[in-house]
This record gives sequence, C-alpha cells and structure tokens, in this order.
Amino acid sequence: MYNAQDEQKYFGLSKKFQNADLSIDQIEELRDVLRYHEYKYAVTNNPVISDYEYDQLFKKLEALESTYPLLITPDSPTQRVASDLTPDMEAVEHLSPMLSLGNSYNDQDLHDFDQQIKRLLNLPEDQDVSYCVEPKFDGGSLAVIYDNDFLVRSATRGNGIKGEEMTANARAIPSIPLKANFSALGIKKVELRGEGLIRVENFDIINKQREKDGLALFANPRNAATGGLRMKDPNETRKRGIEVFMFQIGVAQDANGKDMLPTFKTHYQGIEVLRSLGFKVPKAAIKECKNIDEAIDFCNLWQQKRMEYPYEIDGMVVKVNSLALQERAGFTQHHPRWAIAFKFKAKQATTTLMGVEYQIGKIGSVTPVAKVEPVQLAGVTVSSISLHNADFISSKDLRLGDKVLIERAGDVIPYIVKSFPELRDDQVVPIIFPTHCPSCNTPLAKAENEAAWRCLNVNCTEQIKQRMYFHVSKNAMDIDGFGPSYIDRFYEEGWIRDLSDIYNLDYDKIATLEGFGKRSGENLETAITKAKANPIHRLLHSLSIHHLGKKASKLIAENISHVLDLRQWSYEDFVDIKDIGPVVAENVVAYFADDQNIALLEKMESLGVNLTQTDDDKPLQIAEDAIFAGKSILFTGKLQKLGRKEAQELAAKAGAKNISAVSSKLNILVVGEKAGSKLKKAQALGTVDIMTEDEFIEQMR
Repeated sequence: MYNAQDEQKYFGLSKKFQNADLSIDQIEELRDVLRYHEYKYAVTNNPVISDYEYDQLFKKLEALESTYPLLITPDSPTQRVASDLTPDMEAVEHLSPMLSLGNSYNDQDLHDFDQQIKRLLNLPEDQDVSYCVEPKFDGGSLAVIYDNDFLVRSATRGNGIKGEEMTANARAIPSIPLKANFSALGIKKVELRGEGLIRVENFDIINKQREKDGLALFANPRNAATGGLRMKDPNETRKRGIEVFMFQIGVAQDANGKDMLPTFKTHYQGIEVLRSLGFKVPKAAIKECKNIDEAIDFCNLWQQKRMEYPYEIDGMVVKVNSLALQERAGFTQHHPRWAIAFKFKAKQATTTLMGVEYQIGKIGSVTPVAKVEPVQLAGVTVSSISLHNADFISSKDLRLGDKVLIERAGDVIPYIVKSFPELRDDQVVPIIFPTHCPSCNTPLAKAENEAAWRCLNVNCTEQIKQRMYFHVSKNAMDIDGFGPSYIDRFYEEGWIRDLSDIYNLDYDKIATLEGFGKRSGENLETAITKAKANPIHRLLHSLSIHHLGKKASKLIAENISHVLDLRQWSYEDFVDIKDIGPVVAENVVAYFADDQNIALLEKMESLGVNLTQTDDDKPLQIAEDAIFAGKSILFTGKLQKLGRKEAQELAAKAGAKNISAVSSKLNILVVGEKAGSKLKKAQALGTVDIMTEDEFIEQMR
C-alpha cells in the first residue's frame, strides 16, 4: 500500500508535526500521516511511532477540526475508529460498535473528565460519581458472541463496526469457554468485549524461539498477540499461548430480543458475573472507586506497579460505574463519553540513531553507546543507549541514521528494540566497529567464549581511570565524596596514576584547586583515612579482577590472614572453596602472579591501607541452636524500622541464608509495607512462613 518513498515522507512529517503548531493548510497532510500510522499499527502490526506520539498527532487534528468544523471530512481519522481489517479475511458486523477511548495523561485530565461527566448528566459539582477502574490491556481486541450458552462467533475489533471473523481461532484459546451458563440469567444472546494477551514471560520465550528459527522478532507482546488472533491455522493460534480477558458485556438479550443489560446495576457487577461464569477477567488491578480522587490514586498506584503485572498494560481505563449513567452519557462517533483511558508514561518511542561512541571499561571491554536524537520516554529524556557489543549491533541490523524503536526496560534502562529498514534513505551508513582501542590504539581482541572485544593494554589511560572510578565507588572501597570528576581532575593534574596514589594525595594542594577549598580537602582526607581501614574483602573486590565479585571476595577473605598470602595460592586452593568457580580461580591466580600488582599492593599497605583480615572478614559463627539456623529468608516491601541491609545482616547472624526470589527453597518471608507479587507467590506456595517486620524483630530478641 505504501512504497519506500511514502514511508520516508510520512515518518518525516510525523516528527515535524509533533514539534510544531499546525495551520489550517496542513490539515489534510496531517490526516494522511495519521492514516499511514493507522495502517502500520493495525494492519501490518509494525508501528513506526509510539502510541503516545500517535495520540499527540491525533489531538492536533482534533484541535484543528474543532476550530474549523466545516473542514471535517467523512474519511478523517477522527470520524472513525482505527481499522485492522485485511482484505483476505471475511468481515462480520458486531452487534454493537466497538469504539475507541478518549485519552488522559495526568491527574488534571481525569479531574476534567469528572467535571465533564457531571455537566453532561446535570449533576452537582460536589456530588461523587462512582467509577470502575481496570487495566488498559495492550493486546488485540475482539468480540465473542454466545447464543443459547454456546460460543457461536468471534471477530477482531476491525474498524469498530465490522471485524474479521476468527471463530475457529477463538475456539482454540483455552481461556474462552465454549459454553457459559448465560441462560441461568435469562440471557439468550450476548456479545462480550475482550483482549487477547500474551504473558510477558511467554513473550520472551516466543522471541527466543523465533531467533533460533531465524525469524524476525516481535517488537512487543501486543504484536505477537494480535498476529496470533488472526492466523489462518487455529493450531498456530493455540501454540502462541494467547489468553483472553473479558472486560465488558456489550450486548445482552433475552429470547424475545429484550435488552437485559439494565438487570446489571454497575459495570463492576457485570465483570463479577463474567468471573462467576468462568471467564478470565481482571483481578488485582480492578477496583470500584467512590469518586474521581480514589480513581486517580488507583491509576497512579498501577503506574508505579505496572511492571509487577504479568501482562502488558499501557494504562488504566476509568469508567462510570453505573450502567444507567452510562446510558444517559451516551457516545460520540469515536468513543463512549462515560469512559476514558489514563495512559501511562510511554515505554516506547521512535528516534534517530545519530552516532556511536565507544567506552572502555575497567577490564578493557569496549562498549558501543548509541547517541540518539533526544526523546521523552517514561518521564525522562533519553539521548544515550548502550549497544552492548558488536554482535548486538549486527543482530539488530543497526546503521547510523536509522529510525529506531526504543523502550525503557523495567521503566529504567533504555534499550533499542529494532530498527526500521523500510525508512532508510541514502544517508544511512553501516556502523563500523573499531579494530583498535579508541583510547590507546592497541589492537582489540575477543576471547572465544565472550561477546566483548577488549583492549589488552592494562596501562591504557581509559582503563586506569575506570579502575579508579570503581575502586572509590560505594560498592568497593566506598570513599565518600570521591567521584569520577575528582579522579579526572587529579589525573589531569598528574597527581594520580594508579590506585596507590589515591592514598598519597596532598590535601593542601587540593585545597588550592579552583572549586575545592580547605573544607573539601579535609572532607576527602577524612573519607580516605576511613577507607584505609576497610575489611580486605572490600579491597579484593575493588581491584577489578575479572569476574571477582562481592560474594567471591568475601569467601576468599574468610580464608586468608593477609591479602599477599594469595601469592602462594594455587588454582586448586581457590576451587576448593565452595562457590568459587574455575574462571574466578584462574583470574585471581593470574593477578597475584603479576609482580606489578604485588608492588601496587605493597605500596598501598605502606600508605596505611589495611591488607590484614578483620573481624568483618571472618566467617559468621552460627550457633547450632540459632533461631533461623539452616533456613532461607527473604525481605519484601518497605521496612519501617530496619534498613534492608540491616535486616539481612540480623537474619544472617541468626543463621538464615538471604535469598533474592520466592521459590520452593524459601522458608521465611518478612513483609513490609506495599508487599507485592512476592507475597502473593509465597501465599500460593503454602509452605512459606510469612511474618511482619515487628514479628521478625521480636524473634531477634
């Protein structure tokens, strides 16, 4: 339908229109842009902009048409809902239209919606309206019809009036009952609204299998679900693991065709009826709210908890709960007036890959970092994204100048999902991974079993600085206030060249530097003096020995009286320690066989850095009758009286082993405020001793 030239044109206009005030002369061009994105999103399942970006363009068209109503055309995107109809599937008409929803993005939008409802229904401004709030699932919408209790037809949402008939596929989905006892309610014919979804964990499995099979990866669970609903082979639909949540009764009629919906007083009651009949409906993320403030609180709660939900949700839907009030409020051509979507901050967005920088790590790993055109994503501006390694670049087929889809994994870490080859022009060029270190020009090397390319020059300036950054960090020697900017400045001054120099600084000179002063020098001296007395497990971890982490450093420190004892340790000595593997053993042996490293440690000791085992390094002595001896423990939720680390240390002293996840191996779960999915999993197991923070503290006495 669209050629490559069209793709470039409409994507370019999308970006241009998002950041500009549009005039009346651009209204038809804006409609064309929206039609293109509807096609990419709903027909090909390959959107090139995020939902949020589309919504902003749609709002601009609505605003223009509101200002110039005579220019509204019957085929404007505002005059119909988006269509996912394709020519090769039979279209069937829904019993009642499946409309879109209006969108809101903040608390004020929801307050405005509440006031609009009251004006529409002639209610006093101070009267509470009850709302039902439920998840806005990000999947494929469908309608199912039951007649005389039997499933007789199913169709995709299509254009809202007609959808693609997919009854055979619906019958292959286990969460859609083939028979439901509607007749017990006096209902002969019913049309339900639902959403086909794929669990996030199952989506990852699907993509891994597609990667093995050499197939294109799905950008998100929605693509996988919508494509699965429309497959020609119902067996393939079943294999995809689609689950369907029902979220509304659209039509209900008795044997004489009489409307039975008024027998349900509220939307929530209808959901509960569907639950009782065996349909999959929202559970934890649905609530009857007495007023808009309660509804807003629930929306914001789930914006924070969205990652705990096992399915993709991109917002919450706020519906007037009373069906009688819904009837009075009515509909526009585009959406019901009695419902609105509260959209979460965007997790995905499109942008342009402008360049790639290469960072050198503390062990010489070269990490490519994408520099993208700054874009708002989940409440922050993203301009840099790790590309991990050369293999990642080639597997994603990334090129300079590419339009790319990005997301924030867990709403935290930016990640490039895919590029859009169809949007490429002559300006796009391949990314050439360097063959030599960008810092010292040493040829890069790659171990057979690793993906990273490394600079093997341990005297590489960038590596030295990275090792210093890590050495002073909170996870290592924890030198308070000594950050990368200090290291860069002192390195520039020529005062530090290796780790030992950190402990031999001239604090009077530091006090004379611009931006420092006497107080800065004194504070730094205090922090470094304190760090000199650290236990040796911190020192071992701070040396940047490849693969030597916190846990292994502690295990080694338990077995030596002095750090330099490790000069005499063999590979076998290390692997004899439980949980020390062969890779760590080889790397530590190699480190302590290097005379330069030994000289560095001897110099550090001469400057006052502790290399002798402390009480904090020694193994924890657990009495056989310790209250938690031999048991595993996990803390979840917000503790009020103890810090998480403090609680874990208390548990360890009482003989418990701290673990990080709920499983059959867990014995005790201590719950604080707002305990979430871990508490539910533990309750489901039925074998876990669940206690409050106060009960845990009482056990410690």
